[in-house]
Order: sequence, then C-alpha cells, then structure tokens
Amino acid sequence: MDWKQFIKEAESELAIYAKELPGTMQGFAKMGAAAKQEGVLSQKTRELVSLAIAIRSQCDHCIAYHARTLVKLKAEREEVAEVLAICAYMAGGPGINYGAKALQAFDQFSEG
Repeated sequence: MDWKQFIKEAESELAIYAKELPGTMQGFAKMGAAAKQEGVLSQKTRELVSLAIAIRSQCDHCIAYHARTLVKLKAEREEVAEVLAICAYMAGGPGINYGAKALQAFDQFSEG
C-alpha cells in the first residue's frame, strides 16, 4: 500500500466530512488535543499507545495517522517494533497482520 497517497486521500475525505459536520470534527479535535497533552506520559508514548489501539481496532486510517505522527516525533523503528510485539501477543493473527501494515506505514513515512 502507498501509505503517503492513502493518507492524502483520507485527509481530502475528512475535509469534506468536516465541512458538512464542523461541530463533530471540532469536538473530536478538542478531545484529541486534551488526550494528547503531555503529562506523566510523553507525547511519543501516547502515540505508541494510539498505534497499538489502531492496530487492535484494525483501522488503516488510524494506523496511517499515528505512524506518521510517530515519525514526526522521531520514534525509533525499534520502539514501534516493541509495540508490534505486544499487539501480536494481545491480538494474535489480526495483531500480526495489522502490525505488519503499521510497520510498512512507519517505514514509508520515515522515507521523507
């Protein structure tokens, strides 16, 4: 999968959605901002958790967003791989398959 193209198309789709349902998107953005505020957990740790949940939820869109954000936060591939091991343990086959997608996305976003 071309994750860069996928996320570009997803963002275009979300722009249309946001235009039609601005209150919903504003509420979601506000919730996301509150959840991402750095506290005891760093922003990178929060994104690693988010990636794990995206994998468990089997959401390609969420995998793309969180993999891209982890690259921006300078997460190491090894950190992502450790999260993928936990996903495999907790989610079995689906965790392995969606974890493979997440690693591919992380690698592609890392390419710049």
